Amino acid sequence: MTCAELLIHLLRDRYGVDTLFGIPGVHTIELYRGLENSGVRHVTPRHEQGAGFMADGYARATGKPGVCLIITGPGMTNILTAMGQALADSVPMLVISSVNRRDTLARGQGRLHELESQQGLVSGVSRFSHTLLSPDALPEVLARAYAIFQGQRPGPIHIEIPIDLFDAPAPPPLKWDAPEIYPPAPDPTGIAKAAQWLQEAQRPLILLGGGCVKAPDVARELVTRLDAPAATTINAKGLLGDAHPLDLGANTGLPAVRELAREADVILAIGTELGETDYDVVFDDGFALSGRLIRIDLDAQQLVRNQQLSLGLISDASQALTALLEHFPTSLERNGIARAIKTREGLALTQDPTLSPFVPLCDTLRKALPDAIWVGDSTAPVYAANHLLALPAPRHFFNASTGYGTLGYGLPAALGAQIGQPSLPVIALVGDGGVMFTLSELATAVESRLPVIILLWHNQGYEEIRRYMDNHGVERLGVDIKAPDFVKVADGFGCQATRAGTPIALAQALRSRPTEGPYLVEIDSDAWLAWCSDNTPTSEELT
Repeated sequence: MTCAELLIHLLRDRYGVDTLFGIPGVHTIELYRGLENSGVRHVTPRHEQGAGFMADGYARATGKPGVCLIITGPGMTNILTAMGQALADSVPMLVISSVNRRDTLARGQGRLHELESQQGLVSGVSRFSHTLLSPDALPEVLARAYAIFQGQRPGPIHIEIPIDLFDAPAPPPLKWDAPEIYPPAPDPTGIAKAAQWLQEAQRPLILLGGGCVKAPDVARELVTRLDAPAATTINAKGLLGDAHPLDLGANTGLPAVRELAREADVILAIGTELGETDYDVVFDDGFALSGRLIRIDLDAQQLVRNQQLSLGLISDASQALTALLEHFPTSLERNGIARAIKTREGLALTQDPTLSPFVPLCDTLRKALPDAIWVGDSTAPVYAANHLLALPAPRHFFNASTGYGTLGYGLPAALGAQIGQPSLPVIALVGDGGVMFTLSELATAVESRLPVIILLWHNQGYEEIRRYMDNHGVERLGVDIKAPDFVKVADGFGCQATRAGTPIALAQALRSRPTEGPYLVEIDSDAWLAWCSDNTPTSEELT
């Protein structure tokens, strides 16, 4: 078989890839030879950035790497933003691209799609970038990629294949089975010491990050047995379920949780980078820990970033949670639930004037779509849902307000999540500013008949930046932008759309949503905020 054919066979037969996101180009057509009969689904976005965001959403919703086929040069520069978001949030993504012929690389001959060093450009937003120089090396390079996905801190990986190798003969591997790779387990001595500190603690606190999403049952049980209040990051939302008495939600940036953190004598942080966009969303460096900090992470360097470490273990979060749980056969009693209740009362989220208008929004969507996956851009409803929303399981809430913080993520990432989890409803929370970055992906949603519900918060521009300008005494410029008539635009794409200005109208719109294909609901922010300031919808009106 050819190198291109071997690539598709390896992805499908060795690594179980069922979906590819890509836009064919003259440099990649050989990758498409026979793909139509391979059983692998190909989804064509309308922009390579959309391809990367779709792969990201697919990976977060399924736990499996999202895979992209990308053209040389402009295709790679287009997908870099999506790779940056995935790198910041440790999302497994495999980007396979073409590159110019081996004998022309780095020669500056002005060839089609030529870059001086495509690999050098991509290396800053990937775990590694590799140029394939021989078809014989393809199985090994793919094995390296999947070894990182399974055994290290994941992220995007880039493999570029020179166009003169696509139709080169390639020997098939001796066997098609994928190697079994197990992530590192924690050192028993370190686990025993961590357990001793947690046993002796009077005011423990647990911080759970996205690295824990593979083990929600164990995480929930450990929190219960330690009788310790627990906060999750945004990417770990739902890890403890939607009604755990010790759960503080993703609220470590708010004063009440910060006070609890300062008072904690032992802090256990698992699978979290303790980064700014989870713990310091007000950007004042106010999240401080004075107690002994135990950190568990796959990345040794991450153990010593952002907070002063007392005890660090390099380990897969799932194995560490399990190992710790064995040291606590029975539950401790340390007034943890009372501490959590006091902290939640101090948060008073539903009374916060910046959050309260979004309480009926979250309630309406939860009642109409209780099992939904929520995928968000950087927009006001997402910022509020980060604090307000409680969900029954992980992998049901993620957005671009964390990490790299890109705009345009919500719509294509929701499409990827819907492709990965076709039996679940998917909600895309987007704003009128951010959605314009990737609005063309409505065509992909219609073409693929993806029943994503697109909730578009329309506040006439970049409201978050307007607020920052106002707070810093900067005259507004470039933030009051003109938007199209989104309902008409959606109709032009063949997407059903409507408008809703109140929670009751939103509930009615959701009840009448189509059974096939995307559905856009535009919410006028001024109308919504005015209604919510004077009214409180009843539960019956929202169901």
